[in-house]
Amino acid sequence: MGFAGSGKTTVFNTLTGLNVPIGFGGEVHLGTVKVPDARIDRLSGMFKPKKTTYAEIVFSDIPGEHGAEHKGLSKKALRQIADQDALCLVLRAFPNPALDAAADPAAELDAFATECLLADLDAVERRLDRAKKDKPDAKEMEAFELMKETLEHEHPLRALSEDVLHREPLRGYGFLTDRPLLVALNCGEAEAAQGLPPAIAERLGALHAAGLVLSASVEAEIAAMEPADQAAFLQDLGLTESALARFIRAAYGLLDLISFFTVGPDEVRAWPIRRGTHARPAAGKIHTDLERGFIRAEVMPYELFLAAGTEQAMRDTGRLKVEGKDYVVADGDILNIRFNV
Repeated sequence: MGFAGSGKTTVFNTLTGLNVPIGFGGEVHLGTVKVPDARIDRLSGMFKPKKTTYAEIVFSDIPGEHGAEHKGLSKKALRQIADQDALCLVLRAFPNPALDAAADPAAELDAFATECLLADLDAVERRLDRAKKDKPDAKEMEAFELMKETLEHEHPLRALSEDVLHREPLRGYGFLTDRPLLVALNCGEAEAAQGLPPAIAERLGALHAAGLVLSASVEAEIAAMEPADQAAFLQDLGLTESALARFIRAAYGLLDLISFFTVGPDEVRAWPIRRGTHARPAAGKIHTDLERGFIRAEVMPYELFLAAGTEQAMRDTGRLKVEGKDYVVADGDILNIRFNV
């Protein structure tokens, strides 16, 4: 999402390969994007499978507000944002002749953060008011009092650790400041290789948010190029890879997702799971039968597998691990599930 003129739809179109018109109406557009992963590329080169499947992430283009007299986000837009698992805010840091005002990304960031905070505070206060008429759960009310105090001190709810705020009973409320936040500073071509300005980086730290710099116009130009020409163009700009690749990976990480892999001559595939997932439910991502009849997981960490070169070499050197259902799957693990149904 982003305010009018931020370039968010250009970023979305470049990410997804779609062609959503700039300044469209109130409809949310969805686009599925493959998560770039050099490990999958390497494994695919080793196994030469019939099919290579990357992890995927779905981006939603949330309609912004248009018109000079309204700089904020409507209640409808805030509801649409609340439906998302994580938030990506695009800020304008380039001159736009179509807009009267000069670019002020710091002000836009503060405006967005304030609107989200006020929306959350309103929801919390309304719940506490209702609690005076019913008989609420004491622990739930304790959580709401903590959230009220946090928001009144102008801190986002994402600043509260899971140890401090148990979130499971609160899932249905859709608190905006509890959503992970990634901010993309959309700048001109000359600034595409620069880092975040210190003032923006400091504000993101206070908001417990991540950030990066990109140039939507440059990224759109790169996306239109032949792959062979992209590397030279990026090098001329002082970049090692497309900012969109970093943007997608950052959004993936924002959801606290990791990837494990399955490999073979038919398919090399990345499977997204939440960090901390145990082997048995991870097997269920592949197929429900694997979870139901789970016996054990044969685990080859990616880096060790690269060093060994083959599964047989992993077995011969004792580096292939055999793990039970409670094993916590690590990012990059190559799994082979043994099961019986």
